[in-house]
Amino acid sequence: MRAPFTSDSCKESQLDSLNPQSWLQVERGKLSNFSSQASSSSSIESLIKVPEPPVHPFFKPVDYVQVLAQIHEELESCLPQERSSLYLFQYQLFRGLGEAKLMRRSLRSAWLKGGTVHEKLVFGAWLKYERQGEELISDLLVTCGKCAREYGPVDVSSELDVDISSGSHETLSMMNDKHISRSVSFKVGDEKIVCDRQKIASLSAPFYSMLNGCFSESLCEHIDLSENNISPMGFREISEFSMTGSLNEVSPNILLEILVFANKFCCERLKDACGRKLASLVSSQDDAVELMECALEENSPVLAASCLQVFLQELPDCLNDDRVVEIFSHSNKQQKTIIVGSAPFSLYCLLSEVAMNLDPQSDKTVFFLDQLVESAETNRQKLLAFHQLGCVRLLRKEYDEAERLFEAALNAGHIYSVSGLARLGNIRGHRLWAYDKLSSVISSVTPLGWMYQERSLYCEGDKRWEDLEKATELDPTLTYPYMYRAASLMRKQNVRAALAEINRVLGFKMALECLELRFCFYLTLENYQAAICDVQAILTLSPDYRMFEGRVAASQLRTLVREHVENWTTADCWLQLYDRWSSVDDIGSLSVIYQMLESDAAKGILYFRQSLLLLRIANNLPSELFRLNCPEAAMRSLQLARQHASTEHERLVYEGWILYDTGHCNEGLQKAEESINIKKSFEAFFLKAYALADSSLDPSFSSTVMSLLEEALKCPSDRLRKGQALNNLGSVYVDCGKLDLAADCYINALKIRHTRAHQGLARVHFLRNDKAAAFEEMTKLVEKARNNASAYEKRSEYCDRELTKADLEMVTQLDPLRVYPYRYRAAVLMDSQKEKEAIAELSRAILFKADLHLLHLRAAFHEHTGDVLAALRDCRAALSVDPNHREMLELHSRVNSHEP
Repeated sequence: MRAPFTSDSCKESQLDSLNPQSWLQVERGKLSNFSSQASSSSSIESLIKVPEPPVHPFFKPVDYVQVLAQIHEELESCLPQERSSLYLFQYQLFRGLGEAKLMRRSLRSAWLKGGTVHEKLVFGAWLKYERQGEELISDLLVTCGKCAREYGPVDVSSELDVDISSGSHETLSMMNDKHISRSVSFKVGDEKIVCDRQKIASLSAPFYSMLNGCFSESLCEHIDLSENNISPMGFREISEFSMTGSLNEVSPNILLEILVFANKFCCERLKDACGRKLASLVSSQDDAVELMECALEENSPVLAASCLQVFLQELPDCLNDDRVVEIFSHSNKQQKTIIVGSAPFSLYCLLSEVAMNLDPQSDKTVFFLDQLVESAETNRQKLLAFHQLGCVRLLRKEYDEAERLFEAALNAGHIYSVSGLARLGNIRGHRLWAYDKLSSVISSVTPLGWMYQERSLYCEGDKRWEDLEKATELDPTLTYPYMYRAASLMRKQNVRAALAEINRVLGFKMALECLELRFCFYLTLENYQAAICDVQAILTLSPDYRMFEGRVAASQLRTLVREHVENWTTADCWLQLYDRWSSVDDIGSLSVIYQMLESDAAKGILYFRQSLLLLRIANNLPSELFRLNCPEAAMRSLQLARQHASTEHERLVYEGWILYDTGHCNEGLQKAEESINIKKSFEAFFLKAYALADSSLDPSFSSTVMSLLEEALKCPSDRLRKGQALNNLGSVYVDCGKLDLAADCYINALKIRHTRAHQGLARVHFLRNDKAAAFEEMTKLVEKARNNASAYEKRSEYCDRELTKADLEMVTQLDPLRVYPYRYRAAVLMDSQKEKEAIAELSRAILFKADLHLLHLRAAFHEHTGDVLAALRDCRAALSVDPNHREMLELHSRVNSHEP
């Protein structure tokens, strides 16, 4: 949401100060015109202006641990039909934390625990929407003999139960008059249709009263129904239904006639049967639009649900159809019940999220959020709906309405909505009021990083700097403080400090907006080689990324800067890639590969290298940081590698990695074997070894993995991949106790500059009881690696306590999201009987990172100190993160037994 949810106040000022068209000329040589002015303060000011952080449309509680614990507790005792709503709220909380994997798991739980067909439809469609772009995976699984259409269509007509008991009518014998015939003739048009009086009477109470009650028709043998918009064929089907209880195969038009007739005469069984017949015929969006109108007019829930399913399965494309938007956005309460039963809030949560992703300022987004507000029943639902609609109204500059909504959300308990109120106050010129509003919040609750970040917007000078430092201390994941400090330093011509500040955050969070700012720094410094490195990394992660508040395509800027850097030959590129890969310079490596893809070189292998690098980044950085798309970019690169594969055996390898990386290990193994059967290659053997090692914990598999890696090393490949294979083989040797062979592997890997082999060799030294050599080996990695937080962390295992503490402090400084240092420091404090300090050390990390291990350890500390309620809270929150964690379940059971 970063790009669409941008502060309007900053956007307007930057539009005034920066006119990209004045210098964004892509013809050769035009950049120099801009560069000659870049050193002036006004040019620097316009180029490096940092936008205000957006007010996110997310649920962000002050104490997310307490809320997670409450949800878990309610899930343990709630009614089955309430579980989906609780999992949806859990999803919204994880969304505010930026935990993508946990978000999807909560959605899946909501789908699995859905108590109604409507919930199954909504959450199944939501999961399908979240998995856009993964259709290839399903297709590949089919080639392996495995069906993966998990969230496919539901057979609504057979699964949706509708209560039709109110429409049934037992036929009682009331024919006291011996002259009343058992049959009755109905005139429909020019035809007379003879029916069984009591069978027709049993269709509904109105027919029963007509034929057996005090109406004149009860004494008639001929009744005219010509004015009821039913055809003779339609009525004959009704007569047949009254006898058999089922409808024959007839045209949709006849079914529509019958449906209208059944609703008019309250024939609920007939209407239900007709609705189910029609539901089975809905096959396109046009069908669904037409039949949904009929379903709403005639109150047919089954038909409406079938139409709903068609719409939801076509998200987001169906929202480009104004007819569909009209149906969803202008339904009244009764119509919503017909469409989605008891799940309107879930439906409009989905629709509003899709609409916000498309365009948060669109009318359709407002329509859906209005419906979300109307559908909200509980306090939780209301605060979320009010806040989301408030964010959209703020973007649309509908300030009075936005204020009302933020106030409502705040009154419902959503403290984060105060940020929206503060922005509105500032827009209206009440800056001091906005500052005081945030100060009041900070003094009344446990302060969080976003509170200080928000307050910093309403002060200047040292006060602003202090607030931003505090924001970073409390929540180092916030990028705005780093960007503001870096830009301020750059304006003061303190280049080294500015770059150090922005590099500080890029060391652990590859945020696109931070890469963009550093790109701007390099432009002002006329360091075009560094600038193009950053913009090419941006384009690798997000090919459609736009800079300067979305007004300039990054690809256009890249073309511009490209004219001012030296062209590398293919050989130059490989040398550059080799150097940067060896120094663990991830951004530099991404940039080189991006540039190589422009050449005539084999693109399949280059996209594959790109995917490996992106996965390495995702594994080394906290992969669930909000909007960090390294895993998605890696999958995109793998799919492009498959698309550009030059041979079948190469394509099979890439398909195997696609399957393996999405959790289908056995199918990935199958693809590797198929590739080997065609041709023995390094990548096929490497994939098979990797997948086999991961598919079984059986130690006997180690010998097979070793032989596969040895076979891989016999095949042709470049030194980058050979180094990886040697490193992996060394790890297997270590696990099998073959330390000499492992050392040989690591040494050979280092000879071809596979830098990470230092870590494996250090482990060998440690297992040989040479701790000093292990420390020295890791020191070499610390010195060589560009991103070396993990190296410091690993080195800390090979030194005394004081050096360990120093190394782990360095880890926290370089990458505050790594949890091991906090756990280590807390354990040391606990050993020293400093319980409060130990718990505080864990708490400062838990404030910004929902980590199972941190919560687990804090729960154990609380149990140790006798604080049962706090321990139980942390146990429940941890089980929300991982419901199946064995040790956590045991601790929860133990603590729960002591609850007062």
